[in-house]
Amino acid sequence: KSFLFNQLFDPKKNIPEGSHQYELLKHAEATLGSGNLRMAVMLPEGEDLNEWVAVNSKLSPFLYASFKIHIFYCSADNCNLTTAGKKYEYHWADGTNIKKPIKCSAPKYIDYLMTWVQDQLDDETLFPSKIGVPFKRNFMSVAKTILKRLFRVYAHIYHQHFDSVMQLQEEAHLNTSFKHFIFFVQEFNLIDRKELVPLQELIEKLTTKDR
Repeated sequence: KSFLFNQLFDPKKNIPEGSHQYELLKHAEATLGSGNLRMAVMLPEGEDLNEWVAVNSKLSPFLYASFKIHIFYCSADNCNLTTAGKKYEYHWADGTNIKKPIKCSAPKYIDYLMTWVQDQLDDETLFPSKIGVPFKRNFMSVAKTILKRLFRVYAHIYHQHFDSVMQLQEEAHLNTSFKHFIFFVQEFNLIDRKELVPLQELIEKLTTKDR
């Protein structure tokens, strides 16, 4: 694992030990350790899809460590916009504090995103950790938005900072992290295909041999 892999978020913080979601988290970690990423993302037999998506969304902050590594090379000066190549530019809005999408630097976008995602994970009405507490109707919509925005940071890193990733010799870690992420969102159709276009060639390359 990367030297920053566990420094930003701890998914167990959002999942009480002994709870059913904690057991799902242990299952997810175990299947990830098997090396079979397609099997790792599959819904365990008899489990609820909302709970499985919730647990994996809580695992997703691990990905921020990958993002954090590359922020060393990403500043408001050299990334004054959040882009993925020349064709794609991402603007930030959270619907609460910032209702109208704004242009911002890539580091600022990631700061906004990290804060917003943690707020969602900490909201027990959205991500209930207690057995028997139902998920709200808009849960899947929120989860999809989290994953869509995480993808945008991947797109920025691959398009704008992959040379730096290779200099750090972190490309294998980044590729594995992204591959697991893509298998998960593809398995449950959690990100619209048009959102994936900026990295479509990479997605094909990373996933073809696992079909």
